[in-house]
Amino acid sequence: MVRSGRSHLTELRLSAFAGHRRVALPLGPFTLFAGPSGCGKSSALRAYEALARLAGGIGLGEAFPDPVGCVPERARPDAQRRRGFRIGCTADGPQGPVRLDVAVQAEPELRIVGERLSADGVVLLQTALRDPSRPWVQAAWHTAGQSPVTRAPLPDDRLGTALLPLRVAGKTDGQRRVLAAAEQMVVALRSVFACDPRPDRMRGRVPVGSGRLLGGCDNLADVLWRTRVECGRRHAQLVAAVRAGCAGPVADVASEVLGDGTVRALLDRGDGVRTELGRLGDGELRYLALSLVLLTGPGVLEVDPVGEVPEAMQTLTVLADGLDRGLDPGQRAEVVRLAARMCERGHIRVVGAVSDASGLAEADGVTVVHLEP
Repeated sequence: MVRSGRSHLTELRLSAFAGHRRVALPLGPFTLFAGPSGCGKSSALRAYEALARLAGGIGLGEAFPDPVGCVPERARPDAQRRRGFRIGCTADGPQGPVRLDVAVQAEPELRIVGERLSADGVVLLQTALRDPSRPWVQAAWHTAGQSPVTRAPLPDDRLGTALLPLRVAGKTDGQRRVLAAAEQMVVALRSVFACDPRPDRMRGRVPVGSGRLLGGCDNLADVLWRTRVECGRRHAQLVAAVRAGCAGPVADVASEVLGDGTVRALLDRGDGVRTELGRLGDGELRYLALSLVLLTGPGVLEVDPVGEVPEAMQTLTVLADGLDRGLDPGQRAEVVRLAARMCERGHIRVVGAVSDASGLAEADGVTVVHLEP
């Protein structure tokens, strides 16, 4: 059955990754991984981000800068001293559920040793390492023409699903099905913004730059200067959110370019007093940054959208590690309400990690996934 709507992930699988084994994590529009320190919240988000970056075409070494740290701690090497990890996901969309599973060898050298893309029980793409001495894997994809399967080598340091549009002609129904499934998976994964605001980097003045927010929100002042000028409606929503979560009166969230080419951000208290952001507490800064992330989009955030697909068909996914870190109960509740409201519109999804999920499971629009150490 052909479906309509934006492509999005519905499940993250950690078959053997860091501290996870045989774990399937459901993903809703707004999902929170909850549990104590050491339960694997951050590693789950790291796996999601790595899949997203692979879907964007980057190399395996960039997606996994510490591949040995992704290997399950008790995993024993085989006779050839090989150890690795396995992750995967499911993307729903016009083609229905599409599954992607990837096996990565971390030792003695980093490489993809197996990949499978499937839908409705049909394997659309499968790769396997046949000759360890060569830097490629043998790939076979569904054709459904005169030959049911096409075989060819693919690089062992790239995601084969992301390379299919360059290799499949799309002449047969089978090839078109492979291309459609691969596109759905890539579109569902690509537009990801991994966010973990760093208050220690947000306090100072910053150079005027691109106006695109970094994952640590280091350049918050530069982005506030841009958004205040370009989108009055969104800026008014940000001011309302900051007013609800920061101490003292807030009439405006302002920024100004100084004579030395730097930008500083401040809160206008409405009575002639202006407070530089550097004077705010860590929780207030994280709260302000998270609110800004939720109220903006891929044009402002440093993300990698799919240029060939209209923005209206893409969904931005925010990965927020430590979503409740440093926030007081009121700030946490406001951030959760804002995230749930933005996710209702369908153009943004949020996957966050919290240490304490008390009171969140009952919140409208929130999927809480409890992890155990």
